[in-house]
Amino acid sequence: MMTDQAQYYKRAFGGFAGHEMVDHGKEEYVRGECHTNTAEGYFSLFKKVMKAIYQHCDEKHLHRYLAEFDFRYNHRVANGVNDLARMDRALKAVPGSG
Repeated sequence: MMTDQAQYYKRAFGGFAGHEMVDHGKEEYVRGECHTNTAEGYFSLFKKVMKAIYQHCDEKHLHRYLAEFDFRYNHRVANGVNDLARMDRALKAVPGSG
């Protein structure tokens, strides 16, 4: 797990096999392979999607929006997955579809 220096991450991710931090307060943004760019980029895109497409999301349904966004993010063209392959993977995940 890679995070910034916020104290609550120490408690939240204490059970992970590894936890490295960069200290943004000291203008440290990368140390070796430790950075927060992936998470910051992910949430930046998610916020744009929420404002542009969904526009409003009740907190009780947030996990559903995140699950859909996770699927789209992990099965995007940049990861070598085109629209047809993404549709095929989505349909295979439907219960009872064989």
